Amino acid sequence: MGIISFIGFTLLVAIIAYLATRNTNENTSEGYFLGGRSLTATVIAGSLLLTNLSTEQIVGLNGDAYTDGILVMAWETLAAIAMVITAVFLLPRYLKGGISTIPTFLERRFDSTTKALTSGLFLTGYAVVLLPMVLFTGSKAISGMFNVPQMLGVGEWGAVWICVWGIGIIGSIYAIFGGLKAVAVSDTINAVGLLIGGLLIPIFGLIAISDDGSIFNGLSKLTSEHPEKFNAIGGPDSSIPFATIFTGMMLVQLFYWGSNQQIIQRALGAKSLAEGQKGLTIAAFIKILGPIIVVLPGIIAFHKYGAGLSTSDVYPKLVADVLPDVWVGFFAAVLFGAILSSFNSALNSCVTLYGVDIYKQFINEKASDEVIVKKGKQFGVILAFFSMIIAPFLVYADSIFGYLQTVNGAYSVPILTVVVIGFVTKKVPAIAAKVGVIFAFTIYVAYIVLSNGFGLIDLHMLHMQAITCVLTIVIMLVIGKLKPREKDYVLDYTEQVDVTPWKYVKVVGFFICLIVVSTYFIFR
Repeated sequence: MGIISFIGFTLLVAIIAYLATRNTNENTSEGYFLGGRSLTATVIAGSLLLTNLSTEQIVGLNGDAYTDGILVMAWETLAAIAMVITAVFLLPRYLKGGISTIPTFLERRFDSTTKALTSGLFLTGYAVVLLPMVLFTGSKAISGMFNVPQMLGVGEWGAVWICVWGIGIIGSIYAIFGGLKAVAVSDTINAVGLLIGGLLIPIFGLIAISDDGSIFNGLSKLTSEHPEKFNAIGGPDSSIPFATIFTGMMLVQLFYWGSNQQIIQRALGAKSLAEGQKGLTIAAFIKILGPIIVVLPGIIAFHKYGAGLSTSDVYPKLVADVLPDVWVGFFAAVLFGAILSSFNSALNSCVTLYGVDIYKQFINEKASDEVIVKKGKQFGVILAFFSMIIAPFLVYADSIFGYLQTVNGAYSVPILTVVVIGFVTKKVPAIAAKVGVIFAFTIYVAYIVLSNGFGLIDLHMLHMQAITCVLTIVIMLVIGKLKPREKDYVLDYTEQVDVTPWKYVKVVGFFICLIVVSTYFIFR
């Protein structure tokens, strides 16, 4: 029954996505990479949420909550503030300039070499970290829910390989041959299902651990028997010390929601600035509720099983144990959709970056839109296979989410720094951007090697990201002072979309930020 409902829902999403995109011209850069700049607020919000809320988030964060408790909610709740900042300050500038990729903006602001460096960092980060991570955590979730080793008579290792390649091939078809609009439409449908299914896990989990079969009794047991798990103010030895919220945490969030190609590409495809801002604020408000799905189940699992589980096994085990059989197929289908979403969204962004920023710029400047899209798809196929080969070996990583965030800093800090400097200054020259990118990448990779590889540095990675960012900004500003641009940079309005802002964006944004801050007064 579970398998039938799983296949049925997955096919339904694919058919709807096909029908919704069949009239979009996928042979042009805008049609393929930005959905023809036709995305509405609800589609943007749904795609943003599901692109973010995948198994590396659900499995990884619930695994960390199993160990550290509710303090890991910072990864979710603080994202809402970053999304508000993006809606109010960054998106208007992106859409005014008609920008399709972040490196494209950096080329206009600085030069083509800066564009190549940042595109290379994006592609390397996606290929080595994000894509394999999504495939691995997705394979663990699907394998655990359907007990693939027993079903197919293979070992755990074999089951991971089978699930990785199954997810990778289907996700590649969506991303490479469907374009952004197919990705966004399927995301929106799956987002509804994932919110429903994601909420069912803590509900059934709380009922399972309660004495009288009620949700409130189960929640009362958790808070009374494990009060330490409901303290959002992390101590100095926790995975997220409270001080990191004011240093690297906000940098991570600003990069992810404001300059990460995989995410911001949804807003760049907006039909107008107002629709983009509405989409971002809707997603931000829903994001505040994220800990119910990605944190609470981990705490329930700690109460139910005690310590000792592998963090990557916590969520799949809880789902298999508490979810009624009639719901397993449906939830597996929407979880599968979430897995595909993150995978195909990242892959679609890689195809975009390669086609627009590398192939067109450095290989064939006279290439037509059709050729650019074709070459991007070919690159996507190669990248997908590369990721599928790497993914199973992540079984050796200790903390899935911790590993992801640590390694991400190698490309997030350099890119965010040059984007910010590019927007807030007019005279900082191209040489400063190139020096900044190389400096930030080098010093942060050195930190990873010296701390994780040799244990010579005892400094939280979020603090290190903040230090790296500040040093890079200082270096770029000094270079800008000593050798400024001859002519001030001016962002031209390309008139590709209406950039009239949504009149309520600041009011709604302030309200969202107020809610986020209040959560730290509640859980302390």
